[in-house]
Amino acid sequence: MVPAMRRSRQALSEADCTSILAAGTSGVLALADAEGFPYSVPLSYLYSEGKIWFHCAKAGYKLDLIRSNPKASFCVIGQDKIVPAEYTTYYRSVIARGSIREITDPARQTEILRLLCRKYCPGETEASMEAEIRQYLKEVSILELDVTHLTGKQNKRLVPGT
Repeated sequence: MVPAMRRSRQALSEADCTSILAAGTSGVLALADAEGFPYSVPLSYLYSEGKIWFHCAKAGYKLDLIRSNPKASFCVIGQDKIVPAEYTTYYRSVIARGSIREITDPARQTEILRLLCRKYCPGETEASMEAEIRQYLKEVSILELDVTHLTGKQNKRLVPGT
């Protein structure tokens, strides 16, 4: 269960949340280990249609945790402006929650890698991106976070009408 936001006036709309996710380039993935301790790791990502995709190595602690407990959250900061004169920060951030899984179909992996390449290497040619994907496809895991709950919050001074 996700608790209600205490300062609900500061909640971002779903459209604002998805806009922040679509525009962002990095966020922090949070997982839990077997003892319930949090493990968080910064990652580049791709967001589309209620899913967040990541790429990583074929082995590692992150994958071990996902295989034992697929529940995850992912936080993206869309704005972080320190305002010293007001002793505050004008922020906007989003937290996505859901279950994460490995994509094992090579065709789907390739499709997601193409989208990641287009996002992070927009000046590269398709041929260059395809060569990179072919070279590393067997060494890469693709993870998919199916977003089941999405919330966003902003500083009260960013709320319209305040």
